[in-house]
Amino acid sequence: MLREVGVDPARDGVRIAPVPGALDPGASFGILAAEALERGLVDGFWANALGSETAVRRGVGKVVVDVRRGDGPPGAGQYTFAALSTTDALIAREPERVAAAVRAIVRAQSTLRKNPARATEVGRRRFPAPAADIIAAVVERDLPFYDPAISDQAVAAMNGFARSLGLLAAPVAYADVVATRFRSLWAD
Repeated sequence: MLREVGVDPARDGVRIAPVPGALDPGASFGILAAEALERGLVDGFWANALGSETAVRRGVGKVVVDVRRGDGPPGAGQYTFAALSTTDALIAREPERVAAAVRAIVRAQSTLRKNPARATEVGRRRFPAPAADIIAAVVERDLPFYDPAISDQAVAAMNGFARSLGLLAAPVAYADVVATRFRSLWAD
């Protein structure tokens, strides 16, 4: 994304580095990124909504770019997105198990659309108390992005992003990325 808006890390002195502790088991990247910003270990970060909201509420950061809302280069909102990932082997071996997981995600998103406050009770089991206390507000604000469907455009943008980083030599077909056999389960 930086390259697409004319920022050259080498020329412009931008150093991109991992957030300390982010790869530890059970780590919440966004929360750790906000803490690293607060401690002066990083000058900025690209993270999820919970991480950015944590930094904003602590008074140590501000949202500069929210690609989901159209900031940044065209398509940047699709560079990454939440998704359930599994192998073709598991889908073939246990399709009902995969279908159950898809139904659970659809049901959870439907529940959150109806009552975002439910996120707090789950957040208390997964996040430190300060993050759990704000998760419902983050969920409510971000409800437009809670969609179990993955569009052709999202896969195309993700392919373009991966190719620009040299991770892919050629685009990967939509049907090779998305288990379309479960498409009927996406509607709640």
